[in-house]
Amino acid sequence: MALAFPSGEVKLNRPSTGQALIWQSGPMMRLGTDTFRGSFCALATPFRGGEVDADAFAKFVRWHLGQGTNGLVPCGTTGESPNLSGDEQDLLIEICLEGASRKIPVIAGTGSNSTAASIVRTRRAEELGADAAMLVVPYYNKPSQEGLFQHFKVIAEATDLPLLVYNVPGRTVTDLSVETLGRLSEIPNIVGVKDATANMDRVALQAAACGADFIQLSGDDFTAREFNTLGGVGCISVTANIAPSLNSKLQAASLSGDAVAAREIDEKLMPLHEALFLESSPSPTKYGLSLMGLAAEEIRLPLVVPSEATKSRVAAVMASLGLIEG
Repeated sequence: MALAFPSGEVKLNRPSTGQALIWQSGPMMRLGTDTFRGSFCALATPFRGGEVDADAFAKFVRWHLGQGTNGLVPCGTTGESPNLSGDEQDLLIEICLEGASRKIPVIAGTGSNSTAASIVRTRRAEELGADAAMLVVPYYNKPSQEGLFQHFKVIAEATDLPLLVYNVPGRTVTDLSVETLGRLSEIPNIVGVKDATANMDRVALQAAACGADFIQLSGDDFTAREFNTLGGVGCISVTANIAPSLNSKLQAASLSGDAVAAREIDEKLMPLHEALFLESSPSPTKYGLSLMGLAAEEIRLPLVVPSEATKSRVAAVMASLGLIEG
């Protein structure tokens, strides 16, 4: 079973070019809804021998630039952020910024269930030159709505970065209410939300509470097309790891009002969405990437590699889409 175990003293295996990855931050890509629009990939983190595979990640980022991906999100849930050290997160953000080369925006995942730790991570992402940061609703603690407001408010006050709040109650238990999001939208650098509730009623409600310029990105591949028709402007996608070109085309068609093309692409992608969530994400996604030669399937406990049945289904769907040979 291919599992990745971080060593006690984390080794940072940087890309084999031997060059130091210190991103020289320039003018940030802010801001406006056009900056954060379209298909954003919630990047998986490649491991090899228990360590971050920097070469594979650098190759993966460069590949996305040629696939039409509109933005990159390292160190999120799909990147196994709870199982990454601070140094590993720095490395991944640096590699992502280097590969993106200011051609597409990089939104660094910096949130956790610790407000103090989230401030440290967000400030560090700002120092590295990230274009924005994404902050998940605190998990496990089960804070009240006032606690959520104060959590995000304090982080926002500690940085100049544009911030997106990430609401995913299926993982965090706590749901960020529309009313609380409306209050947060009044804070100048809280500019948007990644909404993974799959509740389509919330798109219009959040627009009414937060204003038309507040950025709403879907965090649910299954409902991303519908999300856009109701006022969303894109998706931070898991499936974009495997099928970035199709996801980009789906977003372009949806956002341009080409409903027929968007529906056709969405129907084509739906079996892949389902296969990648047969088991805890990102395990099936990392297996899919291994079939494409983009990453090993290694994953860190408590997640494990997918079952043979799931592997077979992922491979079959990928072959049907022409992503790998059948």
